[in-house]
Amino acid sequence: MSASSSTVVPPPMMIDWTELPLELTSLILLRLGAVEILENAQKVCTQWRSISKDPSIWRKIDMRDLGNRKKGDLDFGILCRHAVDRSQGGLLEINFGAFATDELITYVAERSRNLTSLGLGRFFKCVTKAGFMKAIEKLPFLETFELAHSGIILDLKAVGHACPRLKTLKINSLGLLAYIFSINSDDDDYALGIAEAMPQLRHLQLIGDRITANGLKAILDGCPHLEHLDLRKCFNINLAGNLEKQYLGGDQSA
Repeated sequence: MSASSSTVVPPPMMIDWTELPLELTSLILLRLGAVEILENAQKVCTQWRSISKDPSIWRKIDMRDLGNRKKGDLDFGILCRHAVDRSQGGLLEINFGAFATDELITYVAERSRNLTSLGLGRFFKCVTKAGFMKAIEKLPFLETFELAHSGIILDLKAVGHACPRLKTLKINSLGLLAYIFSINSDDDDYALGIAEAMPQLRHLQLIGDRITANGLKAILDGCPHLEHLDLRKCFNINLAGNLEKQYLGGDQSA
C-alpha cells in the first residue's frame, strides 16, 4: 500500500438491542419518559413490550418529556391512563406537565393511593379548585407537591390537612401575577395556610408570590423543620430586625 493510500476505517459496530440482558433493557426503559415507552420503545420487539408491562417500570411517570411533539399529536390523557394502569397501584411519583385535567388527576388518585410526589403545571381551565381538592384528599402519603403557572388559587390549609406528610412544596406563580392581583385580596393567604397546616415542611419554594413580612414570620414560626426557603420574585417582603435574623437562621426565637 502506498503512503498516499487512505486508511481503511472499519464499519461501526451494530448493536442488536433485542439481545441485551433483561436487567440492562429495564434500566434503559427506566431512563425514558412514559410517552417514549408507550409510543416507541415497547414496539421494538416482543421482549421490550413484555418488560414495558412490568409494574416496576411505572413507579415514576413524567409527562413533561415530550421531545418535539405538540399537544395535538397524541392523546396524552389516554397515554397517562395506560401508564397508571400498568403501575398496578405501585405509582409513587407523577408529573403531568401541561396536560392535567380534573378527570385525569382523579383517575390517578383513585388508583395510586401510595403516591408520594405530584407535579402540575401550566393548566388553566382544565383543572378546577374543587376537582383538585377532591383528588388531593385521596393522597394522604403525598410528600412532594409542585405547582407551576396554574390558573387556580388553592386552599393550602386544606391541602396540608389532607397531606400531613408533606415535606416539599413548590409553587411558581410567575406569569400569572395580574390574575392573582385581581382575585386574591389577602397577600398572605398561601403563607398562612402553609404555616397552619404544613408543620413537616423541609423545602418551600414560593416564586412570584404576594407574601408579606407577616406571612414569612408565620411560616418561620409554623414550620420548625424548614431547611430551604426560596422566595424569588416575592417583592412584598421587607426584611428587617428580628425577622431578617430569623430568616437567615440567626434567631430561631424571633
